[in-house]
Amino acid sequence: MKLRLAAIAHARSGDKADRADLGLFAWDAAGYATLSRVITRERIAAHFAHHLGSADAGRVDLYLLPNLLAIKLVLNGALNGGAALSLRSDNLGKTLGAQLLRMEVELPDDEAALVQAGVKLALENF
Repeated sequence: MKLRLAAIAHARSGDKADRADLGLFAWDAAGYATLSRVITRERIAAHFAHHLGSADAGRVDLYLLPNLLAIKLVLNGALNGGAALSLRSDNLGKTLGAQLLRMEVELPDDEAALVQAGVKLALENF
């Protein structure tokens, strides 16, 4: 089953100089297990290639944070030099979390159902 990350996770993002800093958060342990398996430097680099200038995974730092059920991503050189240097109308990293949540992942049907059930339960108790 193909799902957008928005169906199984939530995100925050920001920026510092020419780096975008993104946090991808699972709703429960099963969701985190799925995210930690499907989110790779290569997939992130491909998804954000238009910001990075290429799909070079070497420009992506990925940190697994299992105690927080989160993955921290740093996109190096993604902001056209940063706020003070860029001529882009929206060069800040604050919008990139929403863009990350649009990324699609392919999951086996049973795994997708398990993760979506965890999201539903988490949101009902939110």
